[in-house]
Amino acid sequence: MPPSPDAMKSLLDTAVLAALAAGHKILEVYESDDFDVEVKGDGSPLTRADRLANECILEALAKTELPVLSEEGRAIAYAERRDWDSFWLVDPLDGTKEFLKRNGEFTVNIALVVGQEPRLGVVFAPARWTLYFGDALGGSYFVGDAALLRKRSVSVAELEAASERLPRPQGDRPFKVVGSRSHGSPETAAYVEGLRAEHPDLEMLGIGSSLKLCMVAEGAADAYPRFAPTMEWDTGAAHAVVLGAGKKVLRYEAGSGVQGPVVYNKEDLLNPWFLVT
Repeated sequence: MPPSPDAMKSLLDTAVLAALAAGHKILEVYESDDFDVEVKGDGSPLTRADRLANECILEALAKTELPVLSEEGRAIAYAERRDWDSFWLVDPLDGTKEFLKRNGEFTVNIALVVGQEPRLGVVFAPARWTLYFGDALGGSYFVGDAALLRKRSVSVAELEAASERLPRPQGDRPFKVVGSRSHGSPETAAYVEGLRAEHPDLEMLGIGSSLKLCMVAEGAADAYPRFAPTMEWDTGAAHAVVLGAGKKVLRYEAGSGVQGPVVYNKEDLLNPWFLVT
């Protein structure tokens, strides 16, 4: 049985504060000279910031007594997790390559998945001092008050008071597509070129981490085609924010176009290709 509305609000509050705390831990490493980089089995980097953020988040979420599936946590067999009604899906530092480049395009991602759908999501970009949080059914919000987000102790009520409902007004602008800064693909490039026939003024922007989904949720971008590999923890939190903003994350198949929604807690945690719009 899914959590009640009151329980959902409490869970979202817990996730928001956990993401902020983890973000502050990440910045301590980001502003130091000790990244302590390791290379994982899949060739991707792992830093001291990833580990500290993961520990911080796991400690904060433990009181909810819900299971956690984290990129930096232990591998959990499908036989164990397939019957989960609700669980936390976490990427403590999404965009580690961007972190190492020091370009600020990295995030803390915390999602609550109910069934196979991302219901709640929090995305915090600590180097940018921007926060996105939302309920897929109840709406999504943006906080860009750097002074508030820098506070070591901040209440959810303060954050809510400083928040703006998504999508935010954008004014006149060209049709904008966002794509991965570090993981492009020929298929993505071909899709974008196809859009130019309909939108001659199209602008393409490369950016790291889950910020791409958040830009669509915010209204700062119109589409995010991802025709290259991602994992469930890369997208779950921002997916919930996108849904709360009234947008969609749909499976995309070459030759067939958009299909049904992207789902979670699959046996294989690799996402299909998708389009955010």
